[in-house]
Amino acid sequence: MPTETIAGHTIELDANGFMTDAAAWNREIALEMAARVGIELTDKHWKVIEFCRKDAKEKGVAPGLRRITKNAGVSMRDMYQLFPKGPGKLAALVSGLPKPKSCV
Repeated sequence: MPTETIAGHTIELDANGFMTDAAAWNREIALEMAARVGIELTDKHWKVIEFCRKDAKEKGVAPGLRRITKNAGVSMRDMYQLFPKGPGKLAALVSGLPKPKSCV
């Protein structure tokens, strides 16, 4: 697996650029990952990120877009504004989680 230095930490990434170890994630990594895809994190972003991490820890897999919008109190429209061009994938990427199985 390729490694990359993100926010001063050496992180293993899969072929799609997703972290392979969610436990290695921290807020500084999230900020840098978001900046790399052109997103400046707001409180609403953090609400989604915190939900994704909690849900993934409980369920063992990254939540898909539908589960996020149903349970995180964020509408589908909001998700597309917060994480344009692939909200499920980008939310997982910034949250330090693997690509959701529901995302292509």
